[in-house]
Amino acid sequence: MTDASFPASRPAGPRALPVALLACPDYAAPRLRQTVFQALEAAGPRVGAGLRVLVKPNLITAQPLACSDPEVTAAVCAWLLEQGANVEVADSPGFGRAEAVARKIGLEEALRPLKLRVRALDRPVPVRLHLPASSPASSASPEGGPRFMISRRALECDLILSVPRVKAHSQMLLTLAVKNCFGCVSGLRKALIHTREGRDPGYFADCLAALWAALPPVAALADGVRAMHVTGPSRGKPFALGLIGASPSAVALDEALCAVLGLAPDATPLGAALERRKAEGCGAAGWRAAYVLQRPEDFNARDFELPRELAHTSFHPARFVKSCVRRLWAACKP
Repeated sequence: MTDASFPASRPAGPRALPVALLACPDYAAPRLRQTVFQALEAAGPRVGAGLRVLVKPNLITAQPLACSDPEVTAAVCAWLLEQGANVEVADSPGFGRAEAVARKIGLEEALRPLKLRVRALDRPVPVRLHLPASSPASSASPEGGPRFMISRRALECDLILSVPRVKAHSQMLLTLAVKNCFGCVSGLRKALIHTREGRDPGYFADCLAALWAALPPVAALADGVRAMHVTGPSRGKPFALGLIGASPSAVALDEALCAVLGLAPDATPLGAALERRKAEGCGAAGWRAAYVLQRPEDFNARDFELPRELAHTSFHPARFVKSCVRRLWAACKP
């Protein structure tokens, strides 16, 4: 990825990236849509007519709190359509089909007025990931890294706009805009990767950072209105963070959200991996956030609880088979 990956909507200065943080206490209309539009106008990607944009919500499973809020995703799509973009909404859920999850959580209905529907991130293509020399497992990866089966839909778009919900994560501590890109890996392959690569959290994080680098430019708008804490990504508790955040750089927005939560950028395994590879948008590579609206200290996240211990996945064949059976069962349900 090059500097061109970060087309700011307004000049932010050398090595600076605009980040818009805005207070949003609830999902009530029309305030939510106005807040999303304001954040994207202030620090969204530059979108021209005809640009092919993949909107990537988090549709991990049919539990509303575990997913990006439908009205947030719909507002993002409405803004993109107003800019003249060609918009496609897609994901590859951890459990179930994207269309079924979208229907159950209300996203199908929210997108209907926009004449959009949710598609599956399917048609996988093998992509060799390139890990940095500083990766914890680089010496064991002479070819640079594993091959991930990435959806052709994700690889062929001009821009990905990641729309995560701010959540704690039992394996990665937090799941934000960059981690949300893991959904670009198609279907049951995610279960295999979690089992195989998840034995070493540093290595898994390096793989996630390499996946981000292999994708088209990734911008982000984060749903932090009602976050998930204590654990995650699907069984945590709601936390009223009251925040919408946007940036043309998913990496820069993730670092800003870590600052909101009182964490250093390298406090999460994925944040540390992005710093190891000097990812564009991170502080370790010389980038800084230019806060164009509110600042991290304007938000109260003192009671936001993170997992006390990370539950790293081990390679247990029985556990993997059980996970696959659960995913297949969910995928077959209407």
